[in-house]
Amino acid sequence: MLYLLRLVLISIQFLLASVVNLLICFSRPFNPDNSRLSGYTFSVPALKILGLKMRLETADFQSQPNPFVVVANHQSNWDLFVLGCSVPRRTVSLGKKSLKWIPFFGQIYWLAGNILIDRGNAVKAKAAMLHTTRVMQEQDTSIWVFAEGTRNLGKGMLPFKKGAFQMAINAGVPIVPLCCSSYKSTMRLNRWNSGNIIIKTLEPIRTTGMTLDDMPALMDLCRSRMEACIAELDARAAVL
Repeated sequence: MLYLLRLVLISIQFLLASVVNLLICFSRPFNPDNSRLSGYTFSVPALKILGLKMRLETADFQSQPNPFVVVANHQSNWDLFVLGCSVPRRTVSLGKKSLKWIPFFGQIYWLAGNILIDRGNAVKAKAAMLHTTRVMQEQDTSIWVFAEGTRNLGKGMLPFKKGAFQMAINAGVPIVPLCCSSYKSTMRLNRWNSGNIIIKTLEPIRTTGMTLDDMPALMDLCRSRMEACIAELDARAAVL
């Protein structure tokens, strides 16, 4: 019963948050700080409705000047509500072009200044990646990327795609790994206290002076640090 009630309430909250976010985005379309405000509006009320206890350890975002590339792990569609509260200032993400057509969310995503990529068209995808480099270098804006490319379903991290690391090297900006504990397999929405989640940022990884030849080692370094961090977060979340 509690599970069904939460699904109804989260649906209503999603619609109300969408209205608020559309007003924000229409008032200042494509402003790169819209993503932070929209994420907060979707996330904070939703966490209370879902009964999830959140601990943010993201002080690195406060001290790290733009631009940088956020590399995060992606677990499920619940990430909109879970990770939304952790988006740093003037940060946009990369997403599939098809996201634009999802009712409400797609229009907000587009108007929030996020970058849409046509993955089925290599020429357009490459042009979009070059555009992200210019955005970081010229617009005081950071980029958020799910480096696995798709949801990992909380069963361990999938192999990383090259895009985030290529962008960081080309722009000469640091990578800030963001790790979220494995909530997908532990969340119990039929309980009042449905789970504990910890989100933590790691020390930035500098890319200054790197070339694309350094990319495999950079990917391995980022992945190994994130895997170790997520294991630590999972152990801590289990005893909160």
